[in-house]
Amino acid sequence: MGVLDVGSNTVHLLLVDAHYGAAPIPASKHKAPLRLAEHTDADGVIDQELIDALVAFIDHSQTIAEDQGATEIITFATSAIRSASNGDAIIDEIRRRTGIVIDVLTGEEEARLTFLAVRRWFGWSSGQLLVMDIGGGSLELATGPDEEPEVAISLPLGAGALTREFIIDDPPSKSQIKAMRTFARAQIADSIGPLRRAADPMLCVATSKTFKQLARIAGAPPSSEGVHVRRRLHASSVRELVTLLSGLSVAERATLPGVSAGRAAQSLAGAVVAEAAMDLLDVEQLDVCPWALREGVILRRMDGLPR
Repeated sequence: MGVLDVGSNTVHLLLVDAHYGAAPIPASKHKAPLRLAEHTDADGVIDQELIDALVAFIDHSQTIAEDQGATEIITFATSAIRSASNGDAIIDEIRRRTGIVIDVLTGEEEARLTFLAVRRWFGWSSGQLLVMDIGGGSLELATGPDEEPEVAISLPLGAGALTREFIIDDPPSKSQIKAMRTFARAQIADSIGPLRRAADPMLCVATSKTFKQLARIAGAPPSSEGVHVRRRLHASSVRELVTLLSGLSVAERATLPGVSAGRAAQSLAGAVVAEAAMDLLDVEQLDVCPWALREGVILRRMDGLPR
């Protein structure tokens, strides 16, 4: 099975061995840092050069998947396409030029599918879950005791989006950081009532590259130690990271453990959103889950496979 994820920062093809009742086993990966959201103009239009690059990647990914024996390719897009004013036209062009039909997920669907992946990873014994995911374009929050969350919300607080909107200087000025922090906290505070009224979580979990990056800077084991090594991120560490990253240039951040050059610019915004969400939801510690949205999409499809 192939899964093609058109994200705000990166477009991924993940090939997995999948059958009913088993964990999806990654077979190979192929990705390109197209950064669709960064190539969106003031009117919300993604430029044609990037559309052509996206079409080329999808066409090549289709060939890779077929060559490796994939019998099915699931394709989906998230906030960059969802928010683009020419998003529908892009989907139509991709279908016309490649034959691939892309499903544009809503923010709530992202939150629900990510929650499913976390539930399957940690199991029923983890009880009431609270799940946080910071993407390039949005923040997803969900909670519940089952596979379907009781509450699932999506907010326009992606690390890439906030960086483009608020950060001008390198390193950023105190006023730029304050404006970004104020905006993030107001957005979260206005929306988390249903989450706070739900049962207290037994386990709080973070997913996404942003949280993995923050945990790695804070001292979590590197990815080379495998997915089953437990990784945690504490609220005190996140507060320290906001201070640290605020004083560094993008180039200096890229020298930190776990920070790639492509994501260094938005690492501060990710830390600011993480700090706000953890503070406003009274979360002292997050367990970092290796599964996220892509795995949730795979698991949902696998549930429908013949037994």
